Amino acid sequence: MSEVRFFTGETVPLEMHKVRIVQKLDLLPVEERLKAMREAGNNTFLLKNRDVFMDMLTDSGVNAMSDRQLAAMMTADDSYAGSETFYRLEAKIREIFGMKYFLPAHQGRACENILAKVYVKKGSVVPMNYHFTTTKSHITLNGGRVEEVYIPEALKAESSYPFKGNADIGRLEEVIKENGPENVPFVRMEAGTNLIGGQPFSLENLRQVRRVCDKYGIKLVLDASLLADNLYFIKTREHGCSSMSIREITRAMADLSDIIYFSARKLGCARGGGICTNDKAAADAMKELVTLYEGFLTYGGMSVREMEAIAVGLDETMDENMINQGPIFIAYMVDELRKKGIPVVTPAGGLGCHIDAMEFVDHIPQDQYPAGALAAALYIAGGIRGMERGTLSEQRDEDGNEVLSNMELLRLALPRRVFTMSQVKYAVDRIVWLYENRHMIGGLAFVEEPKVLRFFFGRLEAIGDWQEKLVRKFRQDFGDSL
Repeated sequence: MSEVRFFTGETVPLEMHKVRIVQKLDLLPVEERLKAMREAGNNTFLLKNRDVFMDMLTDSGVNAMSDRQLAAMMTADDSYAGSETFYRLEAKIREIFGMKYFLPAHQGRACENILAKVYVKKGSVVPMNYHFTTTKSHITLNGGRVEEVYIPEALKAESSYPFKGNADIGRLEEVIKENGPENVPFVRMEAGTNLIGGQPFSLENLRQVRRVCDKYGIKLVLDASLLADNLYFIKTREHGCSSMSIREITRAMADLSDIIYFSARKLGCARGGGICTNDKAAADAMKELVTLYEGFLTYGGMSVREMEAIAVGLDETMDENMINQGPIFIAYMVDELRKKGIPVVTPAGGLGCHIDAMEFVDHIPQDQYPAGALAAALYIAGGIRGMERGTLSEQRDEDGNEVLSNMELLRLALPRRVFTMSQVKYAVDRIVWLYENRHMIGGLAFVEEPKVLRFFFGRLEAIGDWQEKLVRKFRQDFGDSL
């Protein structure tokens, strides 16, 4: 991986691209930000994008496309069946992953729906290094349950352990033995554990998981949505992998997996997804549901223009100087916040910078959604939209009891090639100000609570008048500044 050093000794990430298309942004006055937050029910998902200055909600579907991707979109074949666009994407999948069968879908959760309907039944148990919200919901809706087999380091917010996304091999075997291999349809490994800070797993750990799956005759499913970041971390952190190319690491991971699925909104920097496998029986079992739920087998609910962009985007993911752009900017932001004493997840992972809300606002009880409250506060303070990854992202148990999350994180995503250095510094500045005034932040309570995936469209209200007080303090400290 190429290295560029500054003569002054300063350590800052270097953009390996130039900006050629721009989108205008607006920063509302703080009073209007408070109004917008209230109208959104204190849920950052419900904010209108026109009211957002820095959209750090997610990297899903918002990574910058390259000129090659935009050019490829003009060559799309929009035939309903037998599209040449599909065959170009299928060929790229085969080239990179070595998988013979490719089933397109409109995004990652569509792939999860199909996998769950084919393999999960009442009583099924699916072990995984950590759950993701939609994954868990699909498994639960089909009568199964998730068993997490994360290592102890996974839940330590501050750590130097390089692969906190590793599966605990001993615990994995215990889960299989306790429930019986016949009740374990597959083991899922998420390349970049989204809910605990975008933390990667190692190639060696995937090999160990593969050996356990082989021992008990169980399929290994890889969620490759955040593969790009995981590839970077294997290349830079794992002993014995620094001499491997990104393509070699990718193929090694694919060869260990029975089924790979991904959201191209993350992997490929376009909007779509897909499932690939070398198992004909698995492909045959899933393809009927692709046609039923997604579309014909040569478009699967995707725009063919997006499919052309995905084919190019997958190819560009094999470029070290492309996949490093997320992690190095995240690492910079994490380091800058740590210098100011702000609690963040370490080591810096993929996807975004994750603030430890359990420590940041330690006076807010978990049943008042501290990470959600911090997300609302940061929008008010700076027009910055982040995403709650904590108790608000869980769902109540069958008896209606709150399920407290293992961690309370505010995720500030850094989509690749989107933000400038000055914008990142602005975000750091507003977070530092908020930390200095953290005891003013209060909790939230639901006023509209959906039963499933409530964090997407539930509405909450502030407990007390802490938001108005925060606005007054902002004006006191910043004067007429936006």
